[in-house]
Amino acid sequence: MASSRRAILAGLGASLLWGGPKTGMRVLSSRPEDFEMPMDGFGSWITPVEKFFVRSHHYTPDVKLRDWKLSVVGKVSTPLVWTLDELKKLPRVELVSVLECAGNGRGLYQPSMPGLQWRYGAVGNARWAGVRLADVLRKAGLQPGAVEVLFDGADVAVGAQPEFQRSLPLKKALSPSTILAYEMNGEPLDPAHGFPLRLVVPGWAGDHWIKWVMKIEVRDTEFEGFFMKTAYRIPPRPVLPGSAVDPAQMVPVTSLSIKSVLASHADQSTVAPGPLQLTGAAWSHAAPVVAVEVSPDAGRTWKPATLGADRAPFAWRLWEFPWTPPGEAFYTILVRARNALGETQPLEPEWNPSGYSHNAVQAVRLHVTATPLSPAASPAPGQIVRPATLEQSCLTCHTLEPIEQQRLTRAQWEREVEKMQRWGAKVRPELKEVLVDFLANHYGVRPVR
Repeated sequence: MASSRRAILAGLGASLLWGGPKTGMRVLSSRPEDFEMPMDGFGSWITPVEKFFVRSHHYTPDVKLRDWKLSVVGKVSTPLVWTLDELKKLPRVELVSVLECAGNGRGLYQPSMPGLQWRYGAVGNARWAGVRLADVLRKAGLQPGAVEVLFDGADVAVGAQPEFQRSLPLKKALSPSTILAYEMNGEPLDPAHGFPLRLVVPGWAGDHWIKWVMKIEVRDTEFEGFFMKTAYRIPPRPVLPGSAVDPAQMVPVTSLSIKSVLASHADQSTVAPGPLQLTGAAWSHAAPVVAVEVSPDAGRTWKPATLGADRAPFAWRLWEFPWTPPGEAFYTILVRARNALGETQPLEPEWNPSGYSHNAVQAVRLHVTATPLSPAASPAPGQIVRPATLEQSCLTCHTLEPIEQQRLTRAQWEREVEKMQRWGAKVRPELKEVLVDFLANHYGVRPVR
């Protein structure tokens, strides 16, 4: 599959065609592309494409539509090959759904863990259009014994890293809400979001939403690939923060938890006395959001917010809460959502070793004063001398951003280096300790808040 993919890719220039993140996006990695939505993205029901977060495990492929085909193989009566025009002859469906990275909020956990340090913006709400996956599978004819459906995209693994392949149980694949989308917000998908075709799995985490889909395989056995049996797994019960858990003892991430965000005011900001309009968004993958509550006094009392009129089964709800601080003081504002199943957010996050499904109640601290304090001057950043082995072994595949944002213990950095060695990083044994020392000294654990 990799060789055929490379044959139809003109290179890795799609990121250049797309132009990268727009102003205001938080760059977690520029190569591969990982961009976080700014907080003002929570101000609209439909997230504009230019603000919609981007998550990529490998480089963005430059797919040429004239060469692209979708193949359906495996446990089917009639293997099929489709062009996009042929696919569009099937009944068109359209839906609004939240797409959220499983690791959204990873940067908020204590203690920290490896991985991109997303905060709140690895999520967005878009209008998706395409065809039902079930219609495609029925055209091919499912054979008896089929249990799951495997998806493969046009992206090519970096170095010796595993290909990003994920599977869905057959029941979820046949759900009427699971679609193969070719449009996002009324326009063809752009390269960063999966042109020409991506899987849309409302209610499930973004790791299932495969981009650049080229191959669908119906299987009679569970897929044993890395991104199913090792990655994107979570303990089935709470574990001790900071502990390691064998992937075999964990279960795949599917639906994420209920969550809300206060986006109108930044944490630790200063505002003048007078009326404030607190706004944000709330969503729930298991059931629709039915209420949002705000506590302007650190949880002593809770008051209902007003939900926006726009709604859909898998979409987020905007909310607003007018509030006039009773006086000049330092306030801790909490926000929590409740869904139709009666589920609500916990006050404290339930830690897990991969940093998935963070949904603890958000706290936004506001200093209300008529005489704002002058911000302290930031010290000039020192010049960090990077060892040659970092440039030669790490930065040939990815940029420095994923390293800078992770704040890990020395043991965690050592495991990360060993993983990268398995994936093709050329780190000479005598230089491994030099690299680990540098990473631990400059990017060690962040202080506990």
